Amino acid sequence: MDRINLRLSTETFGAIDDARAKRAGRVSRNTWIAEAIEEKLAREVVSLQEDAVRSAANA
Repeated sequence: MDRINLRLSTETFGAIDDARAKRAGRVSRNTWIAEAIEEKLAREVVSLQEDAVRSAANA
């Protein structure tokens, strides 16, 4: 695994911590951020697939 330094505002960290607190069990900030990134990447893949389908339908 690679490591990065991530700079986020205090407000963003607060929002992340609030979201973490609402989850059952305990999840680290790192895990929460990694899950959020994975979710975003999955949405991007779906969006690209939908764009490809629309383009093919309009061709």
